[in-house]
Amino acid sequence: MTQFISFPSWISPEIIPGLPLRWYGLMYVVAFSFAYLMIRVQARKGDIALDADQTLNLVLYCVVGLVVGARLFSVLFYDGTTYYWTHPWMIFWPFRDGRFVGLPGMSYHGGLVGAILGAWLFSRKYRFNFLSLADTVSYAAPLGYTFGRLGNFINGELFGRVSTTPWAMVFPDAPRFSTNYEWVRTLADSLGIAYQSGELVNLPRHPSQLYEALFEGVLLFCFLWFVIRKRKNLKTGMGLAWYMIGYGTVRFFIEYLRSPDENLGYILAFGKQSDNIALFQSFFNFSMGQLFCLAMIFSGIIFILVLRKQKGALHVSHT
Repeated sequence: MTQFISFPSWISPEIIPGLPLRWYGLMYVVAFSFAYLMIRVQARKGDIALDADQTLNLVLYCVVGLVVGARLFSVLFYDGTTYYWTHPWMIFWPFRDGRFVGLPGMSYHGGLVGAILGAWLFSRKYRFNFLSLADTVSYAAPLGYTFGRLGNFINGELFGRVSTTPWAMVFPDAPRFSTNYEWVRTLADSLGIAYQSGELVNLPRHPSQLYEALFEGVLLFCFLWFVIRKRKNLKTGMGLAWYMIGYGTVRFFIEYLRSPDENLGYILAFGKQSDNIALFQSFFNFSMGQLFCLAMIFSGIIFILVLRKQKGALHVSHT
């Protein structure tokens, strides 16, 4: 008896077969729309003086910054080749071999840097307090992020490591493993997967996109919206600081269940075993994403310490 879940066959990345319209892209439209709506909610409650047009412009500034930053970080830190260094005009070119492929490879951490820069440029142009804007966007962003990860799930990408948990899932496009390896045969036997000697098998993996949608999206949103945002005497900038700490912490631990980029593997491998990135082997092996998450956590902590020492404006708390 098999002890895993097969990826639903009725899920297709394409909205309309044959057309370059994908659920992944639509999910990001939904994500940005939710972020806009949550910013409008804050404006109506008096948290920030933004009208509808200004809110839309703020979102557009952040979205453009997000896309540029996410793509550049992906090229600079995750590509692992020199292709884009020698072909920089291809970084934002969405076609390959005459086909529309979008922008394959986007880094969340680069998107964060880009969105922050976009909000800063907006604040400069329209004369808004940058930290107030940063707090406002930080409270709104996680719920939208949920839909982005659901888009990853529909695409069958960014899946996790091999797992024997009952809810582990076989993703059709995941790399297969040779049964010439003992660990592959052992797992296949334990999961009831039939195979022939030397055959490549697709092993179930953690649906880490769903973990992220829940923890980095829904639960982080609830924490920021209903706990941090409602605190009395909250200094301006604390929303951004707690977003960085909250997201960085959750993502850091989920990375242990995600599959590191094959072309990078572990950036720091201090564990006794680090030979197989498909399996979790040690808490002391760190991926590129985890290093960026640690940078987020420490930056958020330092930011809080700096804010506490300063005499600054306070956010209005609404109950």
